[in-house]
Amino acid sequence: MRKRTFLQAATAAAALSWGAAQAADTPLKFQLDWRFEGPAALFVHPEQKGYFKQAGLDVNVEAASGAGAIQRVASGTHDLGFADLAALMEFHANNPDAPIKPVAIMVIYNTTPASVMALRKSGITKAADLTGKKMGAPIFDAGRRTFPIFAQANGVGEVQWSTMEPQLRETMLARGDLDAVTGYTFTSLLNLEARGIKREDVVVLPYATHGVQLYGNVIIASPRLIAEKPEAVRAFLKAFARGAREGIANPEAAIASMKAKDGLVNVAQEVKRLKLTIETAIDSKGAREEGFGQLRTERLARMAEQVAKAYATKNPVPANAVWNGSFLPSAAELDILPKR
Repeated sequence: MRKRTFLQAATAAAALSWGAAQAADTPLKFQLDWRFEGPAALFVHPEQKGYFKQAGLDVNVEAASGAGAIQRVASGTHDLGFADLAALMEFHANNPDAPIKPVAIMVIYNTTPASVMALRKSGITKAADLTGKKMGAPIFDAGRRTFPIFAQANGVGEVQWSTMEPQLRETMLARGDLDAVTGYTFTSLLNLEARGIKREDVVVLPYATHGVQLYGNVIIASPRLIAEKPEAVRAFLKAFARGAREGIANPEAAIASMKAKDGLVNVAQEVKRLKLTIETAIDSKGAREEGFGQLRTERLARMAEQVAKAYATKNPVPANAVWNGSFLPSAAELDILPKR
């Protein structure tokens, strides 16, 4: 009887201890910029592998639905997110009195993945050929929003814009309704392939190689989270960097983690997308020079000026207010790009 009582007490104590440990995990809600596609695997992988849990965090990575990550974090419903830095700059400039203004805490796309894409049969081979052409993209597309910067850098004149839902962009280009589109290369190029267009039949004009030195997507955080739980922010970035290192080295493993979270993931397609994301936006010359996750203040200031002009913001973009790099992991932990 005593033995049974002891075992029951030990079991209860263990359960209480486990429950206390679970309760100690800091809950964090993280919103992606889009669906569970290739790039999202870099966030889902550390979630599925338990790296956030090991860091004392209970992280829920959510796909975008409706409002974007900036709006979610600004509204207080989410703690962290993945968003385009130019859009974050616009939010700060146009909402100076917002009670919660998200800030960037780590750069993921050192180079904007935006590009102009056209079918080779259109005769468009260079940026200047776009003058007078019919171009299309969703109204919120990052490439469309920053197209004035691309146009100025390449001497492009007036173009005619058409607006559509994201799922129709590549369809309209493929059937000849448009001469060219803007979009993230790893999204539109693969979507065109899925519609029967061969990659060699697509002309890709990347912004990054056409005089546009904008940063792309960043991890954003709520200033409330930063002020109230700074160690949670630091722990999140460390755990993410650990998972991202594995995902970049082994995209197949990262996509397998995402497949475990969302059974509808097309593994072969999303492995290709993640590899293309790494190639076009993450493992860039800028990331090699500045260091993964980091940025240069002079480049940030220049981008702020360009965004304010291209987006016609109500106020100047406060470059010093959109970035907080004080929570970045050590240089060794950020050394995650493949060796060359």
